[in-house]
Amino acid sequence: MASSHRLLTVPHTNTSDDFFKKEMESGKHLRLLRSLPDVCPKEPTGDSSTLCDSPSVIADQHRWTIYHSQVNLPAALNDPRLAKRESDFFTKTWGLDFVDSEVMPSFYLPQIVKEHFAPYLQETSQREKIHEKSKNVCPPKDNFDRTLLSLTPSNDKSRTDVEQLPKIFTKPDFALEDPLTFNAVLPWSHFSVAGGKGNRDVASSRLLQEKLSHYLDIVEVNIAHQISLRSEAFFHAMTSQHELQDYLKKTSQAVKMLRDKISQIDKVMCEGSLSILRLALARNNCVKVYNKLKLMATVHQTQPTVQLLLSTSEFVGALDLIATTQEVLQQELQGIHSFRHLGSQLCEMEKLIDKMMIAEFSTYAHSDLSRPLEEDYHVLEEERLISLVFGLLKQRKLHFLELYNEEMIAVTKNIIKQCVVNTVSQMEEIDTEAVVKLADQMRMMTFSQWSELLKDIFVKFGIFIKRVKATVSVIRSVVLLVLDKSQKTRDFEGASIPKISSRSQINEGDVTYLTHEGMFISDAFCERETSATDLSTEPCSSDSVSEPECTTDSSSSKEQTSSSVTPGGIEITINEDMKLTDLELGKVANSIQELLYTASDVCHDRCVKFLLARAKDGFLEKLSSSEFLALSRAVEEFVQVTEQVCGRRSTSLRGALQSQANRFVHRFHEERKTKLSLLLDNERWKQADVPAEFQDLVDSISDGKIVLHEKKIVTGTATEDRKPADCLIVDGQTYAVVGTVLMLIKIILEYCQCVDDIPSITTDMLTRLSDLLKYFNSKSCQLVLGAGALQVVGLKTITTKNLALASRCLQLIVHYIPILRAHFESRLQPKQYSMLRHFDHITKDYNDHIAEISAKLVAIMDGLFDKVLSKYEVKAPVPSTCFRNCCKQMAKMHDAIYDLLPEEQTQMLFLRINASFKLHLKKQLARLNVVNDGGPQYGLVSSDVAFYIGNTQGLKGLETLDLNMAEIWEQKR
Repeated sequence: MASSHRLLTVPHTNTSDDFFKKEMESGKHLRLLRSLPDVCPKEPTGDSSTLCDSPSVIADQHRWTIYHSQVNLPAALNDPRLAKRESDFFTKTWGLDFVDSEVMPSFYLPQIVKEHFAPYLQETSQREKIHEKSKNVCPPKDNFDRTLLSLTPSNDKSRTDVEQLPKIFTKPDFALEDPLTFNAVLPWSHFSVAGGKGNRDVASSRLLQEKLSHYLDIVEVNIAHQISLRSEAFFHAMTSQHELQDYLKKTSQAVKMLRDKISQIDKVMCEGSLSILRLALARNNCVKVYNKLKLMATVHQTQPTVQLLLSTSEFVGALDLIATTQEVLQQELQGIHSFRHLGSQLCEMEKLIDKMMIAEFSTYAHSDLSRPLEEDYHVLEEERLISLVFGLLKQRKLHFLELYNEEMIAVTKNIIKQCVVNTVSQMEEIDTEAVVKLADQMRMMTFSQWSELLKDIFVKFGIFIKRVKATVSVIRSVVLLVLDKSQKTRDFEGASIPKISSRSQINEGDVTYLTHEGMFISDAFCERETSATDLSTEPCSSDSVSEPECTTDSSSSKEQTSSSVTPGGIEITINEDMKLTDLELGKVANSIQELLYTASDVCHDRCVKFLLARAKDGFLEKLSSSEFLALSRAVEEFVQVTEQVCGRRSTSLRGALQSQANRFVHRFHEERKTKLSLLLDNERWKQADVPAEFQDLVDSISDGKIVLHEKKIVTGTATEDRKPADCLIVDGQTYAVVGTVLMLIKIILEYCQCVDDIPSITTDMLTRLSDLLKYFNSKSCQLVLGAGALQVVGLKTITTKNLALASRCLQLIVHYIPILRAHFESRLQPKQYSMLRHFDHITKDYNDHIAEISAKLVAIMDGLFDKVLSKYEVKAPVPSTCFRNCCKQMAKMHDAIYDLLPEEQTQMLFLRINASFKLHLKKQLARLNVVNDGGPQYGLVSSDVAFYIGNTQGLKGLETLDLNMAEIWEQKR
């Protein structure tokens, strides 16, 4: 309350009127510093921007206001609902959370100095003296508080008295209506009426009454004590209240005088201006009505104009006109009774236009795709196509691409059918009456005829895909132009938002001012420029409904247009009222690209069906490699053309060709494998003469590379001059071979030729060639080493010459395996190099087979030595019969293999035979106990050995062979 006392202190004067006059005089110099605030903002007293819609104080001055409210100040300050007393008046008004903050000095108030208070101090000096005297009589609150603090025992006594009160009386929710609280304060036991206890109950009730009276006395004493402490504050507040009421009364009178003066000023200066504004508003309203009538006349002509546009297939213009009319009906002509059915009629016309555009697009697609397939790639009626596409996009009819796709499928079927009919009609050998079906007629063609038909189909499909690409490019250009325009419009709107918001802030205040009649004055200000323009020009007549000024801003300004040029040079106009979003436009653009891919896939699929129809009777499998090569090249050229046009790799036709190629390879391999099997079954394993053509075939493989030359036509005279050779010469070495091996080499070269012709079958052909080489190896092993030729061909025995010839044939194949590996390696992808391991396995198998044949030759002589030398006896005559037989058999062996095997292999073979001979001789000598002691037996053995050495080294090619016969003797220990 002390702070409240200081804040609400008002100086006392003997005469309040004098104080008010001096207050007014002291404030005269302040009136010049600022203008009087506008207390009547309702009336338009100046510029239109300063008008507002506050209530009129003049009209409402006799009504009840907040100034008529009165309240008892002590009651306001002593709110029993609060937990504690408020520290000042602001806390009372604004709550306990009020915090004092420093207030910035006002720029509109003068700087107050001490001299301003000099008159006031002179007037209050007498009152101050009286106040000091009163302070001596009644000490201030602060001094009284100090006195109370000094009286510690009495304070303790008061605190002790208050603490005697039960806690239940100090609870904030204390209420006797609560049964528990009532029983706690007034126990029922004190009011018992049972017999024999009346005196004790009366005493208890009396004691309870005295206790409650004691509690009441304590509370009253403390309340009186608290009131006595704050009595000065109460009296001071009451005095200040009376002075405030006097001051407010005088202020109210001054305000009333001021309002009367302002009312007079309003009548003299403002009513004329307001009447001018109302007249301007009325004129603008008349202009609006006139323009509205002209707009209605324009809208009335919408339906005939739409019908006229539809008669010329101007779908986009008709849709734009319908959209503009609907927008005008919703924004400008809403609620007009005469146009109540026009909106629904326009919607029905729009639906009709949608159906007309779809039907028109279907007709266009059929006429564009079904025209004769000539070297003409231009777009048919490009302007018509652009108009249709733009209209369909405008109406979000995106399924027109599906219609175009269906038409493409139908046209591709007709293209193949027409090509077959045209080709069959030119062939006299095909009876079209006997063979009705086109597929059967096509199967009666030869490969050359069918190949020409296929090429013709490829050419037609190439033209067809290029035409589709040209049409699709036009459609895509329209979609991309619309998408680009949409993005530019969005960017422009984003940039114009700040301007629009600032403009709306400027005009926002104008719209809120009203005249006394309730009309918007802002309309006059907003259309001031429009009225000035209308005054300078003649008003347009009602008949000229098509003039630009007859349209409203809300309808015409929103349909901003922009011109764009398509790749074909056609200029189109794009409006901003497209219903498609950027995401939908992007999906349409992707669908258009997929449409081109679909065209390529459809053509490939039709070609695949055409190939499969011809391949039903195994026709394609029976082609030669050159014919299949021509087919592969034709298909590859068509695939490359489509990939170049569409920009995407198609696999269906390549896959079908690969499937046919696999069947071709399978048949190719089976035929040659069967041929090789027949040759091996009839092979007698005798050395065959080598014709000149086979020698030329081998010579074509030079420098380790297979170079396949074109077949040359050789005259009969030249062929007769070149006689067959005994051996095949390969890289300077002679190979004695059988006829089967010659045919095998030719077959191998056919495999290589096929790989060069059809690169796509390289991996399959490599596997088949490996299988063929393995088959030759295993079959020859069965026939020679396994002696299968005895039963198959009827040979009496498998001679050493047969074995040597088989070994030499295998060596020839091993010689060509690295060349074959290099040939295939150059045609494989790096990831396919693992397939080359087949050649390594084949080389190992062939070398093992050759080693087995050599071991077989050695085993033959080993068995002979074991049989002959086991009968050897050291006795005369010399040389012995055993040694003569051994030398004779070795000579026969040499005669059989010398012309077949190279000299190095012959020497290596006889070294192994000699080792076998020495081993058996050593065993026999050990059994006979003949030792190297220089005795007679040693001399006989030495003579036989010398005979053996002489005969062996006398054989051709073995003159320098080191026999090392000293190993036959046991080493002395």
